[in-house]
Amino acid sequence: MAAPTDCSLIATDLDGTLLRGDDTLSDRSLAALARVAQTGAQHLVVTGRPAPRVRPLLDDLGSTGLAVCGQGAQVYDAGAGRLLWSVTLDRELAETALGKIEAEVGEVYAAVDQDGVDGLTLIEPGYLMPHPTLPAVRVERRSDLWERSISKVLLRHPRLSDDALAAAARSVVGSLATVTMSGPGTVELQPCGVTKATGLALAAEHLGLSPARTVAFGDMPNDIPMFDWAAHGVAMANAHPELKAVADEVTTSNEDDGVAVVLERLFGGAAVLGRQRAAQYAPKTLSMEP
Repeated sequence: MAAPTDCSLIATDLDGTLLRGDDTLSDRSLAALARVAQTGAQHLVVTGRPAPRVRPLLDDLGSTGLAVCGQGAQVYDAGAGRLLWSVTLDRELAETALGKIEAEVGEVYAAVDQDGVDGLTLIEPGYLMPHPTLPAVRVERRSDLWERSISKVLLRHPRLSDDALAAAARSVVGSLATVTMSGPGTVELQPCGVTKATGLALAAEHLGLSPARTVAFGDMPNDIPMFDWAAHGVAMANAHPELKAVADEVTTSNEDDGVAVVLERLFGGAAVLGRQRAAQYAPKTLSMEP
């Protein structure tokens, strides 16, 4: 499907999509986003990262708008510094789901994202963070993961691939949770029925915008529901094959400004704003401290 010629909403994933591997945004990407804003269109970050891990990015961009966080479990208002909407994963259901998964594949290592604008990422012994720049707190035992409300559980297996672990989890979890794969080493359990699409739909409704004028960008299978919701889905060159299979087009990689390439085509001449215009928008290296 061709991209709408009158785009009013641009929805972008972060890791592997808008951000480069070192957590930076290029001048070209910043200029393209500036052009989007200049035309009156909205840009929404739609990410698996929880709100506390997204807030520094939005601050650096000078954003006072909305962001969809936690795989759709949170809609964060950057201007007000609060969650407009959030849904938590029942901790008893999460424990039950973990037990079913371990009965199927053997021991897994788990982490959780706590709910709230100041929630922590807690990791149990053996769990290795797939993204080392994101802060996390190590706990002594799994039971410590459940001390506060959570938005999701992150899983790693010592031997299985992400695809194999996700498939095994889906086969046994059923309606206890939604299983997603959002990046290398990142298989997740989130509240049943919650996806990036549900969060994006809520944010779009709040803004008075529709899927018919939305273009979405992503790189992993967790972006499939967002592509199904939006009028046009753009996969990165580095995207997972499952996402490429349902994308309306494939752009260049996140390291090669794939989002900017498409935005320049849709909105015209973002690059002409140049480095000076882009520099108004943020320091290029993002602070990921909570």
